[in-house]
Amino acid sequence: MFRKSSPIIILVSFLFVLFSCVPTRQFQELQEKQANCAEELEMLKDKNLELTESNNELSGKMKVLEDKYQNMLADTISLSRRLQSARERLSRSEKSNRDLMNQLAGMQAGNAKETKALLEQIRKAQDNVRLREDQVLALEKEMDARKRKLDALQSELAMRDQRLHELETALSKKNAAVKSLKQKVINALTGFEGNGLSITTKNGKVYVSMDEKLLFKSGSYQVDQRGVQALGQLSKVLSQNKDINVMIEGHTDNVPYSGSGALKDNWDLSVKRATSIVRIIIRNKGVAPKRLTVAGRSKYIPVETNSTSIGRSKNRRTEIILTPKLDELFRLLDSN
Repeated sequence: MFRKSSPIIILVSFLFVLFSCVPTRQFQELQEKQANCAEELEMLKDKNLELTESNNELSGKMKVLEDKYQNMLADTISLSRRLQSARERLSRSEKSNRDLMNQLAGMQAGNAKETKALLEQIRKAQDNVRLREDQVLALEKEMDARKRKLDALQSELAMRDQRLHELETALSKKNAAVKSLKQKVINALTGFEGNGLSITTKNGKVYVSMDEKLLFKSGSYQVDQRGVQALGQLSKVLSQNKDINVMIEGHTDNVPYSGSGALKDNWDLSVKRATSIVRIIIRNKGVAPKRLTVAGRSKYIPVETNSTSIGRSKNRRTEIILTPKLDELFRLLDSN
């Protein structure tokens, strides 16, 4: 990920450029590009974090909803069994009531005491039947309410599953695009990789790192012929893949710049080197200049220690960072 330039660094850069031979208008354009770069980098970092958090949150919610669904399904099965048992008891009570009614009909000529006792049994049986009917009705209402909740939960589960599937699909497309872009760059720069050039992927971007020895002479910002050839091959890939944004970063070691003329220090050197590379890339008319951003990082983002000559050599590099547009992922995140 990229770091924002501090206000002090921006002020120092402004003062250096003000007293250099670079025209004010060119500096303003460079400053605007640097601000746009910082905004885009911050947006990409936030969106990448939102994407990861959203994916994790959706997975967690899916697990919670699945547990709720299983618990409600178990409760519904238990309620269904209770309802069946209540209906069976109701059926038995109704049969007992009929039997008593039949006995009463057969005992009409019997004594009054037996008749009264039998009538009391019938009343109790009828009360029991009404009680069982009320229980069945209550259970049926509860069953209906549970069914509606279960349907709603199933619907929510389906929606969450669809959202998670969409995010996973978009992530897969993004990863496939980055992998394809890396392979295209490798194919285009065959013969250069390993000779001061490396190609890697990180955080959904393709990093093309070129050592100083491939592009420049020590302390110079004029690109050597072999570097021009490599950049020409890379510009062909960029012209054929117009949905790729490009950041060119110049890096130096921590040895103070000792030259003279327009360059004052390592800040100037890193910016001028990145600008020289941009001018070569846009010679290809298929690469729109608005897709490219230039940044000078001076000595502040080393990849190796500056205490050895080998480490300093690796730190004197230019990184061309290729970023596929993530419009679909941003749309999914915004709609979540």
